Amino acid sequence: MAEQESLEFGKADFVLMDTVSMPEFMANLKLRFDKGRIYTFIGEVVVSVNPYKLLNIYGRDTIEQYKGRELYERPPHLFAIADAAYKAMKRRSKDTCIVISGESGAGKTEASKYIMQYIAAITNPSQRAEVERVKNMLLKSNCVLEAFGNAKTNRNDNSSRFGKYMDINFDFKGDPIGGHINNYLLEKSRVIVQQPGERSFHSFYQLLQGGSEQILRSLYLQKSLSSYNYIHVGAQLKSSINDAAEFKVVADAMKVIGFKPEEIQTVYKILAAILHLGNLKFVVDGDTPLIENGKVVSIIAELLSTKTDMVEKALLFRTVATGRDIIDKQHTEQEASYGRDAFAKAIYERLFCWIVTRINDIIEVKNYDTTIHGKNTVIGVLDIYGFEIFDNNSFEQFCINYCNEKLQQLFIQLVLKQEQEEYQREGIPWKHIDYFNNQIIVDLVEQQHKGIIAILDDACMNVGKVTDEMFLEALNSKLAKHGHFSSRKLCASDKILEFDRDFRIRHYAGDVVYSVIGFIDKNKDTLFQDFKRLMYNSSNPVLKNMWPEGKLSITEVTKRPLTAATLFKNSMIALVDNLASKEPYYVRCIKPNEKKSPQIFDEERCRHQVEYLGLLENVRVRRAGFAFRQTYEKFLHRYKMISEFTWPNHDLPSDKEAVKKLIEQCGFQDDVAYGKTKIFIRTPRTLFTLEELRAQMLVRIVLFLQKFTGEESEATTVWLARLPSRNASTFLQSKGISPVLSWSCPSERCWTS
Repeated sequence: MAEQESLEFGKADFVLMDTVSMPEFMANLKLRFDKGRIYTFIGEVVVSVNPYKLLNIYGRDTIEQYKGRELYERPPHLFAIADAAYKAMKRRSKDTCIVISGESGAGKTEASKYIMQYIAAITNPSQRAEVERVKNMLLKSNCVLEAFGNAKTNRNDNSSRFGKYMDINFDFKGDPIGGHINNYLLEKSRVIVQQPGERSFHSFYQLLQGGSEQILRSLYLQKSLSSYNYIHVGAQLKSSINDAAEFKVVADAMKVIGFKPEEIQTVYKILAAILHLGNLKFVVDGDTPLIENGKVVSIIAELLSTKTDMVEKALLFRTVATGRDIIDKQHTEQEASYGRDAFAKAIYERLFCWIVTRINDIIEVKNYDTTIHGKNTVIGVLDIYGFEIFDNNSFEQFCINYCNEKLQQLFIQLVLKQEQEEYQREGIPWKHIDYFNNQIIVDLVEQQHKGIIAILDDACMNVGKVTDEMFLEALNSKLAKHGHFSSRKLCASDKILEFDRDFRIRHYAGDVVYSVIGFIDKNKDTLFQDFKRLMYNSSNPVLKNMWPEGKLSITEVTKRPLTAATLFKNSMIALVDNLASKEPYYVRCIKPNEKKSPQIFDEERCRHQVEYLGLLENVRVRRAGFAFRQTYEKFLHRYKMISEFTWPNHDLPSDKEAVKKLIEQCGFQDDVAYGKTKIFIRTPRTLFTLEELRAQMLVRIVLFLQKFTGEESEATTVWLARLPSRNASTFLQSKGISPVLSWSCPSERCWTS
């Protein structure tokens, strides 16, 4: 139980609520938010509410307060979870992971940054240059990835439009020695189109607003955002991101990480080439499409270090093999526009993946010999897009929400199931708690041959023109009886759904209506081979390396690539397997209102998130009749001063017997159960009473010590707070106090009041 927080701030742990009900949960969450307490525990899970303001709770002094402490010793904080994951990794050589979840705008990315900051701050006591370098790289990589992977949405000015999982590797001493980043499903469609009120990726605006006149001149760009078709929709939108200032921050970070000047210049050239691509216009002369503004083609060719006639040919023609012959097939105007947009999206995605790869090249563990240095352990940090329900939900939202179903399933398996198994392990009678298992929804999406992704892939495999409407028809025929799927054809009275356009999935987080328009194209993710060859033949080595498959001739390209949905499904299955192999810690983020206000707590909005994050079930299972549990050793460490049978040491056969004696003396035996290795306490009231008894005894110990030391009360308290246990016996003897009173507890903080 957190010591430094009184009940005026509400319950620091939801497990300590008097009754487990939604009204009490929400009242406690609101009270803590109103009082500026944005973190609350559910056992070993942290619930975090976005404060929408800067809080002075992340400085060096706060870090020191959490360093090495047990989870329950300090008020709830991200640092408490980060420290618990670090300790588990260091003490038990166990790989751990911190899973940060919640919807867009709930504060996941900020949480991941503070966790990284904490882990960086508590390691490396010896100031070794290599460790400092690795820490710096890990922290600097954040702002680079945000610039190229984040965007302003209607929900959040700095929304991650990709998923990020970062492994931090540690040596046997617990110092970071490297890391690795995996990225998932960048929302590349945002490059060419954004919903009203939203912007494209930050990188475009940062370049135009922050680039010097010289840089912009060399890229044939002007500062006016509205001059570029791909980004003009968001040109006038206000954002809390300062694009001009961020441009410099990101450029400096790239230099520190180790990007070469010519690489950074290539990044700018690619961004500029995409902006110019968006301004290309096609006109039709008879049946022949032509490029209206030919000068833009030569600018794009120069930026991509290739030839103007080759760029023009790739935009207007497609090379196809017909039997033994290879011919140039002319595009229609529609095909030319599609090809241009597909090219723009593909270049940006390749750029983003190349940036991640370059960061990994620099930060990954090198020359680490486990035979000399011992086991290399890992803390993983997952910051991935939250559940999304927009006015128009397309293929991207379908993938993002499937990802959240997978993570919710992992949460159920690892936290709720694990909790029930602990009771069985400890030999405590278990009363089963019902919770919603979303396996049925995961199967609806990913099941082989029967799931939505399999049906979508089948539609994309068919030769000839398969339309989005035909895909929806296939869904209707194969999923008609599924309880979590519906469409207008299957439910004619449901007028929210449009015929031949919409389908609905009943997700664990609520119903979402998806429009099938664009599903086939986005899943096929077709990019004509001509563009790949064009880029592979670039004289810029950075660009050339981004497109290795461009070296294949038209006759060599036979194998059908995996679809976007299947690639994403495979990456999600691998991610969940990776997380399941580690000891998990959870941060569950909540967005308090839609107005990004630090004053508003929208109760209905928050309740919905509490429901779909399964937080109340989490509390119920965590309590399952017992609000609190602790190993006998740690319980004695904290409460042994309450009883003469356990203070300062006990002579009973085991710690378990000593705890039983202490509990009986206090009269709490009807409110506890004794497991094999832990004590389980049923009601929060018993724990509060134990804390009160402990506080009273500490006051008596202070007064007792003052009697012998003759020091003022304040000085004695300071001394008590700082005295390491190993010095206690010597100090007490020097003051003429009987050695019987000496402390035998292993912790250095056993005197802290």
